[in-house]
Amino acid sequence: MRPSVFTIGALLVLALTLAACGAVSEAEGPTSARPTAVRTSPAPEPTSEEATVVGTVVRFSAGDAVVDVTIGEDSPATRDFLSMLPMTLELEEFSAREKIAYPGRELAWEGSPGSDPEDGDLIYFTPWGNIGFYYDASGIGYSDDTLHLGTYEATQEELSRFEGVQTTVEIVQQ
Repeated sequence: MRPSVFTIGALLVLALTLAACGAVSEAEGPTSARPTAVRTSPAPEPTSEEATVVGTVVRFSAGDAVVDVTIGEDSPATRDFLSMLPMTLELEEFSAREKIAYPGRELAWEGSPGSDPEDGDLIYFTPWGNIGFYYDASGIGYSDDTLHLGTYEATQEELSRFEGVQTTVEIVQQ
């Protein structure tokens, strides 16, 4: 007995449906490499440790010279900066705009937002791996390479007291 056109058609549709449901293209790779669930919930809330990053006070001190920086946002760069403390570094003048220093290593900054720096900002400049105290940010605009770490209140003269001397950097308030 020969199958009817209807039976052949039904089998063809069934075969195509099954093939489409289980097919994996070569570009996708094996089923085990594909995600099995789609995340539909919002990102998890920061842990209590991360939540305390904003408002943390970091003190730069050299002799009787002291400048406190208040961390202004929670980002990979600020968390990594704080994880390096305490540390000792030496500041130097740069371009009549900022005092800069190089931490012992580059910060893990991927995922940190760029910024439009202002006077009184402590920043991290990703291409060079330095931190900087801006005291004259006039004419400097937004950059993905300039990451905001915190804010401070000090004059250029007060910052100059840190030039060329060993400066201790430590958390004084979380």
